[in-house]
Amino acid sequence: MSSGRTTHTYDSTGIARSSYADAGVDIDAGDRAVELMKGKIARASRPEVVGGLGGFAGLFRLDIGKYKDPLLASSTDGVGTKLAIAQAMDKHDTVGEDLVGMVVDDLVVCGAEPLFLQDYIACGQVVPERIADIVGGIAAGCEKAGCALVGGETAEHPGLMSPEHYDIAGTGVGVVEADKVLGPDTVRAGDVVIAMGSSGLHSNGYSLVRHVLLQGARMRLDAVVDEFGRPLGEELLVPTRIYAKDCLSLIEETDVHGFAHITGGGLAANLARVLPADLSATVDRGTWTPGAVFDLIAQRGRVEQAEMDRTFNMGVGMVALVPPADVDRALAVLTARHVPAWVAGEVAAGTGDVLLTGSHPA
Repeated sequence: MSSGRTTHTYDSTGIARSSYADAGVDIDAGDRAVELMKGKIARASRPEVVGGLGGFAGLFRLDIGKYKDPLLASSTDGVGTKLAIAQAMDKHDTVGEDLVGMVVDDLVVCGAEPLFLQDYIACGQVVPERIADIVGGIAAGCEKAGCALVGGETAEHPGLMSPEHYDIAGTGVGVVEADKVLGPDTVRAGDVVIAMGSSGLHSNGYSLVRHVLLQGARMRLDAVVDEFGRPLGEELLVPTRIYAKDCLSLIEETDVHGFAHITGGGLAANLARVLPADLSATVDRGTWTPGAVFDLIAQRGRVEQAEMDRTFNMGVGMVALVPPADVDRALAVLTARHVPAWVAGEVAAGTGDVLLTGSHPA
């Protein structure tokens, strides 16, 4: 790759001829990246996918006869500054799962089954192996979510981004029957708040994480942290838990009334988004202990509880709202799917807000 960026050819007049590679864009590297990722993408498919790589658009056959009144749902998201950790560690095979989780778990909140996803990768320089690792993570996430990866775009932006820098985004599409859409109008007083454990920080709050741990406390990503039993960087790169199939199983087996995906803004703000104006929820912090990474951030940065609560998921990545009669069944479904879950609170008459009570156990 370096030769295409540092040498020039000349025409018969002695004037240097320029190429796209001279400008910093290596088309051949992009082609090699596609070859490396083909096998990984092939595993992230569904029977409805039409065609393969190489087209200008991804095709997906929607079986209209399967639905009575289908609505398409869409969601777009990215991974944020967690990518800075991946780039600093030169480890790129997990952030794709974060991307998928952020997209598909927003889709399932309204009851939609994720169908397919497309990705976009912008980078300063196409390194085929790095791009293949990123897309491999996206494909792995799609497998976990049960959706297809139908296409994507990799754009090389020399001069705008440094050679080692990249950003990723994705758009997903799902489907839900019109009479089965979940939202504030399906939540009822008396519903029980079931919390689903997160795998860690997921993909939110990394600007504060880097400010506190890397800049303030000057911790090294390769240093083993006793509380984790592994290097700090490995803990920070634990991929987002993907709940899509778990939530769909709850929809099939219980009378679930709502979900809330806990991302930026924390538990209270995201749960409030799915409450009607005349209901409120109370969540007891005493029902769970957040992972050690949250305590490390709070202690090293002297971050107050309120700031932690509105920045991080604090150990809860998804919430389900179910009627009391379905609580035991919901917990059994999630346990069978190896998802940590517990009763964390309840919904009652109120003004559309969420109250966090109690303290996390030591």
